[in-house]
Parts: sequence; structure tokens; C-alpha cells
Amino acid sequence: MTPIPDTPTFKLACELIARHSVTPEDAGCLDLIASRLAPLGFKLERIDTGGVCNLWARRGDTAPVLCFAGHTDVVPTGPVERWDSAPFEPTVRDGRLYGRGAADMKTSLAAFVTSIERFIAAHPDHTGSIALLLTSDEEGIATHGTVKVVEALAARGELLDYCVVGEPTSVDRLGDMIKNGRRGSLSGTLRVKGVQGHVAYPHLARNPIHELVPALAELAAECWDEGNEFFPPTTWQVSNIHAGTGANNIIPGECEVLFNFRFGSVSSADELKARAEAILDKHGLNYDLSWHLSGKPFITGRGQLVGALSTAIQDTLGVETELSTTGGTSDGRFIADICKEVVEFGPVNASIHKINECVAVDAVEPLSEIYFRTLRTLLAA
Repeated sequence: MTPIPDTPTFKLACELIARHSVTPEDAGCLDLIASRLAPLGFKLERIDTGGVCNLWARRGDTAPVLCFAGHTDVVPTGPVERWDSAPFEPTVRDGRLYGRGAADMKTSLAAFVTSIERFIAAHPDHTGSIALLLTSDEEGIATHGTVKVVEALAARGELLDYCVVGEPTSVDRLGDMIKNGRRGSLSGTLRVKGVQGHVAYPHLARNPIHELVPALAELAAECWDEGNEFFPPTTWQVSNIHAGTGANNIIPGECEVLFNFRFGSVSSADELKARAEAILDKHGLNYDLSWHLSGKPFITGRGQLVGALSTAIQDTLGVETELSTTGGTSDGRFIADICKEVVEFGPVNASIHKINECVAVDAVEPLSEIYFRTLRTLLAA
């Protein structure tokens, strides 16, 4: 049996996991964190909007500003009966801490807090400022969370120099990967119009599926770009196609297609839109197309933040970390608008959003140590 650690980060992680903060609920997580920050001299500001809880906390008034960012909300548990232990009762077995949010991302939140507590105790007169940007709307539609805090900060000219987002980025073991950027995400809803009719009289109808197929084939075969040193080539994928009434003797009058671009810094969203529409126009389709840009790409090169975090990982764990921009989007896409250097770093992500989500017990305190060493490198007086 794995002994239950009596350590600050582990205990705080368990307190957070025990709160039923299914998105967009916060369930008191921010109040718990705020109660730890207030005695340290942080100015605490709630920027709640649209039923979402947001916290902006800052200690210091000068640059450089090092911000830790993350979310208190978690995805739904799925069938509770399939969990080996109750999802909101943190449980240790076989060297792992189980519970919804253990990896994504309540252990990171706990490590943020304990690393800051240790750093301020050792460096009460540190240079610059320490900040936290926390939301309960990352796992949901993400329209009233981090983006709203960033808008508020931008409106008053409050900028950041460094930001560490506590997303679970590690692959096989803690520290083996840092996300130093993310691809953009551009979605389209395409409706191709035809003329509904009886399948026995195709000359009296016009099948939008038949007209669309050649255009889809060209879109799927298109090389949008070659990528660059930071990003893989842009991809275009269909996620859903729907047409017809459900009967086998009716030619549909409309076909709807949902698709998505994942793109780096080589191609802009406007360029991708124009090229996709040119292909559709070439095939003479009668269509409507609406676009939704849910995130622009961002990249942080090898600089002070990547260097400080990589060194902290090496010194703590003896692991040489890899930089990557793979995966989906994160709230880093919003923070990059007001911050020079944004990276993501946190626990192993193999169990996130799954039944029996967990983190390795022996990775909990090292995560706090890595954040602490990063603080010390960038802000120690």
C-alpha cells in the first residue's frame, strides 16, 4: 500500500479534488486558493461574469510579471459506477492519486500555491510581481473565463512578461514535455443547397451530396502549407456530414458539413478561409459558409521562460524536456495577447478526461519544486 503523503502540495491537491467543480462550477476552489494567497500580500480581484468564477491575484506592482494560469473546473465524471473509487473522494492506491481533476489540473493549482508560499518565505523582497489568473470556464465553452480577464487587464494596460499555464503536458513522466505554443483552430459550417426530389426522377432534383463530393476530395487532398520549425503542416478535417430525411427514396435538398483547420504560424486564418472558399467556388456550388475562429496560434521561442523552466526540470528530475506545439487549444491562446512568453507545463496527461483520472504520487511535490525554481530564477532579488 502506498503511504499517503503528509506534504503541503498533496494535501491541498486533495482538498481541491474533493470539490465538485464540474464546469462551469467552481465549488469554492477559488475561495480556498484565495485564503492561502491573502496572507502573502496578494491583491485579490474577482472578475466573475456570465455565471463563471474568475480570480486575478497579484503581488507586486512592477515588472517583470510572472503569472501562473489555470482552471478550477473539471469535465463531468462519466458513469460513476465505472470508477474504482468515488471521483470526488481523492484516493491513493498503487502509487497514484485518483480523482476527477487530479491531472487536469488541480494538482498544478496546488503546486502553484505551495511553490509561491515557499518562494515568498525565502524571498519576501523579490523583484517584479507574481500573479495568478484562474477561471472555472476552461473545460466548457470558454467564453466567460480567461478571455474576459485578459480583456479586463488589457483595457487597463496591465501586461504580463511570463506565464506558465498548468495544463498536463507531460507524456510518459513528469517533465518530459513543455508546450511552448499551440496551433490555431478554425472551424467551418458549410451548407450546400440542392433541390429535393424523388430518387426515381433525378432530372427534377439536384443532389447536393453528389455536387459536394468532388470539392470535398479536393479540400482533403490540398496541401495547405509545409509547417515550420515550431508547427507541423496545417490540417483540414471533416468532423460531421449530414443530409437527407432518413428515407431512402428522397434526394436531399441540403447537405451540411462541419470541418476544422488546425494551423500554425505559416498560414493565417484569413488565408485559409480564402483558399477554401476558392475551391468551393471552383466547383460551382450553391452554398452558405460560416466560420468560427476559436483560437489563434501562438509560439514562445527559446528565451528566458523556456530556459528557466527547462533548467528547473533538469535540476529537479534530471529530465531533458522536449518543446512541443502538438495537441488541442488551451487558455494560453488568450493570454498570449497580453504576455510576451507563454508556456504550458504540468503532470502526465495520459488519464485526463478518463475514468479513474490520476497523477503519480511521487510527481506531486516535484511539480511544486519545479515551479519554485522557475520563480527563483526569474524573480529572486
